[in-house]
Amino acid sequence: MKQEDSRRRAKPFEISKRIIWEAWKRVAANKGAAGVDGESIEVYRKRLGRNLYSLWNRMSSGSYHPEPVRQVLIPKGDGQFRPLGIPTVNDRIAQMAVKLLVEPRLEPVFHPSSFGYRPDRDALMAVAQARQNSWRYDWVVDLDIKGFFDTIDHGLLMRAVEKHVSEAWIRLYVRRWLESPVELEDGQLQERSRGTPQGGVISPLLANLFLHYVFDTWMQRNYPSVRFERYADDVVCHCKSEREAQGLLARLRSRFEECGLQLHPLKTKIVYCKDQRRRGVYANVRYDFLGFSFHARTCQGRNGKLFAGFNPAVSHKALKRMNEAIRALRINRSTQLTLPMLAEMLNSKVRGWVAYFGKFYPGVLKRFLVRIDLRLGCWARNKYKRLRGHKRRSWAWLKKWREADPRLFAHWEFVFSAAKGHG
Repeated sequence: MKQEDSRRRAKPFEISKRIIWEAWKRVAANKGAAGVDGESIEVYRKRLGRNLYSLWNRMSSGSYHPEPVRQVLIPKGDGQFRPLGIPTVNDRIAQMAVKLLVEPRLEPVFHPSSFGYRPDRDALMAVAQARQNSWRYDWVVDLDIKGFFDTIDHGLLMRAVEKHVSEAWIRLYVRRWLESPVELEDGQLQERSRGTPQGGVISPLLANLFLHYVFDTWMQRNYPSVRFERYADDVVCHCKSEREAQGLLARLRSRFEECGLQLHPLKTKIVYCKDQRRRGVYANVRYDFLGFSFHARTCQGRNGKLFAGFNPAVSHKALKRMNEAIRALRINRSTQLTLPMLAEMLNSKVRGWVAYFGKFYPGVLKRFLVRIDLRLGCWARNKYKRLRGHKRRSWAWLKKWREADPRLFAHWEFVFSAAKGHG
């Protein structure tokens, strides 16, 4: 009996070894960069049994304390940077174990119009719903929460966690993860009293839980007839009238301020979903959501007639990022490579763009991707002496390749296949 009591004192928390093992498998599959300790997935794997047992032992005893989160600044494309926080492999496994236990009990609670970082839901589902609602409702409130992940109130978040989590060890470690300092790029440690770092395994789930109570349930209580789409902190609301939109925005500003959040004064706006049916002149007649730009576009009806429909297509910002990614490959100077080698270098990126941005009004994406051939033509003229100074000859040479092997480049099949819609 004494031996059993001493064991309980040494291991006050009952944590399954299996859940740690399952968490490791998920973290290993996701790969990812090393944290502040510099230990990669490959290095961690070399002493896997010892590492996992040590983590389980410390978590079970209550002596587990996370390492600081390594901050990496990711360019946003507008001259600003998005801070990502990268936990160590050990901390990612611990967070994944909690996620595996907590996520199934939160899923039935979450709102059906919350799409971000949830099983069996994705951004394209949110875009599709936004398109349908923009057809039904004339007005959109486009919300931009300023520095959301960095400003989450820990006290309010822990209240939400405690509402759904009874296990003391999960509550303890969630609080420790929230309070864990950030190691900046110059090596300095920055203490945190608010926020949860983007890049953490548990952060998206905690962020969803926070906004579930700050926004989703508040909307259900106060504006049950207003449709919305939320993907993490990207939110659009659909209103019947400009007056309803203005009233909603005013109340949302107050609601977010009550919860320690602030709507961006310039990026948050009311948008009129102007199309062929909707008249009038308004300042804002377009909005961006999840990489797509929604505004009036020329469409063809079933009767063959053209009309202006309010539709999403790849946004200018997304096209700019794609263009920068292609420029960074320096295709025209890669004369040491063959055409199939260039295709291998390009195709994984292009397939991802096609799979996502090609779903809605694909013509805009097609017009962008066909410009890859301009770079390939330049590459051909640099590589082959007989083509130098002869643009037409290089286009004819490239066309022969395309006709002989239309699937060589991912954009060839998407842009030139007759089976695809024109959009």
